[in-house]
Amino acid sequence: MRVSLNKAVLLCCCVILGDAIAQPGGRQGGGMPPALVEVAEVVETSLAPVTWVAGTVVSRSDAQLSAEQQGRILEVLDVGSVVQEGDVIARIDDRPLALRVAELEAEVIRTEARLAYLESEYQRQQELSQRQLTSATLLEQTRSDQRVADSELKVAQSRLDQARDDLERTQLKAPFDGVVVERMVQIGERVSEGTVVIRLKDPNNLEVIARPPLSFLPFVEPGQYIQVDSAHSQGNWPVRTVVSLGNEATHVFELRLDVEADQFASGETLRVAVPIAAREQVVAVPRDALVLRGDGVSVYVVNSDQTVRRIPVTTGVGDHYYVGVSGELWPGEMVITRGNERLQPGQSVQVNEA
Repeated sequence: MRVSLNKAVLLCCCVILGDAIAQPGGRQGGGMPPALVEVAEVVETSLAPVTWVAGTVVSRSDAQLSAEQQGRILEVLDVGSVVQEGDVIARIDDRPLALRVAELEAEVIRTEARLAYLESEYQRQQELSQRQLTSATLLEQTRSDQRVADSELKVAQSRLDQARDDLERTQLKAPFDGVVVERMVQIGERVSEGTVVIRLKDPNNLEVIARPPLSFLPFVEPGQYIQVDSAHSQGNWPVRTVVSLGNEATHVFELRLDVEADQFASGETLRVAVPIAAREQVVAVPRDALVLRGDGVSVYVVNSDQTVRRIPVTTGVGDHYYVGVSGELWPGEMVITRGNERLQPGQSVQVNEA
C-alpha cells in the first residue's frame, strides 16, 4: 500500500515538471531571457584619420573702444553692462564743443543774412542797369560780393557740421551688441583722443581658432565639418576660413570654425580633430559597437528573428563616433551598441526603441 502511494506521488511530480518545461512563454530552454540592447545602423561614409590640436573659443566682435575727443569723463558703463548697437557707453565733457557749435551757428546766420542782402541788391542793380541808371562796374562789384558771401556761407556751414560731428563724438557709442568686459578709465579722469576707454565683446558671435601643423593644410578646406570637443559639449562644426601662417619660426596654419554661442563660452579651451590624410569611403559602425575580446574585434548584428550573430571585423580609419571596418557587414544592417558585452551568438535580444 505504501509502495503504491510513493509511485503515485512520483508520477504526479513528473507530470508537473513536464508541464512547466512545456509552458508557453517560459525562458528559452531554461536559459537566459532576451537581452535588452540598443542598436545603430551600419553606414557607408567617408572618414579620415585625425589628430587632436588645442583650440580656443573667441568672439568675432571684440573691440577696445577709444575716445575720439579730449576732455573729462562724465559717464562710463560698469563691467557686465549689456548694450545694444548705438547705445552710449561713455560720455566726455562736451561744454567747450557745445559753445563752439553755438558760435558757428551764429556765424552761419550772419552769413546767410549778408548773402540774402547781396542777392536782393544784385537784382536791384540789374533793374537799374536795364534802365541805364547804374554803371556796369557797380553791377559787377555787387555780383562779386554775392559770390564771396555764398562761398563764405558754405565754409561756415562746413565748419558748423564739423563742430557738430565733434560734439557728437563726445558720446562713445557701441558699434555692435555686446557686453562691457573691461573699463580702462574712471569717471572724472581726463582722456585725450585715442585713449582706450572700454572693451566691448559680443558673447553671441563666436568662433573657434586652432593652429595645426602646416603639413595638414592640404586636408582642410572651408565648408568642411570638423569634430570639436570641450568639457561639456561635442559636435561637428563647419570650417569658415583657412589661413596659412607658416614662417621660419612657426610652421602652422590657422583654421576658424563657426560655432553656436549656446554650446561654448568665449575664452574656453577645447580640442579640434584635424584630418591628417585624405578621406576614404568606408563601411563604418559606431565605436560602441566594437566588442574587444581575446580572439579579436567583432560586432553583433541583429537578425530578422531577433537573434544575434557575431561578425569578426578589422578596424581602419575613424573619427570620434564612427570607425571604418572590413568584414561581412553591409550598409543598413543593425549592430548592437549597448548591451553587447556579454552576448553570445544565437542569443535572443530585445531592442530598446527609446
